[in-house]
Amino acid sequence: MSDTKINITLRIWRQPKATSPGKLVTYPVNGVSTDMSFLEMLDMLNEELTVKGEEPVAFDHDCREGICGMCGVVINGTPHGRGSSPVPTTTCQLHMRNFKDGDVITVEPWRARPFPIIKDLVVDRSAFDKIIQAGGYISVNTGAAPEAHAAPVPKIKADRSFDAATCIGCGACVAACPNSSGMLFTAAKITHLGLLPQGQPERYLRVKKMIGEHDALGFGGCQNLGECAAACPKSIPLDVISQLNRDLIKSMFKRDGKK
Repeated sequence: MSDTKINITLRIWRQPKATSPGKLVTYPVNGVSTDMSFLEMLDMLNEELTVKGEEPVAFDHDCREGICGMCGVVINGTPHGRGSSPVPTTTCQLHMRNFKDGDVITVEPWRARPFPIIKDLVVDRSAFDKIIQAGGYISVNTGAAPEAHAAPVPKIKADRSFDAATCIGCGACVAACPNSSGMLFTAAKITHLGLLPQGQPERYLRVKKMIGEHDALGFGGCQNLGECAAACPKSIPLDVISQLNRDLIKSMFKRDGKK
């Protein structure tokens, strides 16, 4: 198949640092291969800017394989952008074949108070790390790795736990939510630990701590609009939030927050 080239116009949010005002800056990019990923196209733009002696656009990335979730930006109003597939993907897995010659593409950072802008398209997502630190782990001493069948887990629970554990913490759920809620991320962590035998001793203390940290960091409340799940590149189901709510209600009747 021949390599198709297109010309596009980018409107990219430029902001030198957190305390500086930002604005959308227009850049024409010509000869873009439709086989390129969106990040490769940004690399191409940055090479052109560097040759001209201009400051390249700062954006976050690492694996470029849809694994780490660092590459998140808002493309034409949609977190990570919208490809031809009905299943959302990460920005690094979005290809330029999803755009047409002459398209004007607006690229912005995540917009949420808990995700302050560092520079251009790069935001500080350490708020997610703080939620995990508040209780998204198992602290009891489980000893050495047990024999595989020593702690049987029903397949339904194992599958549901694994589905929740696929969350990569990219923040698309927060960027998509009108309230900038981080409930889908928090619920995914609570669900995947709460369904396993090892996660039971701290199950209800965990949900209290993580929700408390979520709210303290300035994330908004959940109104079950579903925008978070629709934007999630790992298809985390919306009903993990129901699991979180059930655990949170039960935790109110636990004296020390434990099972």
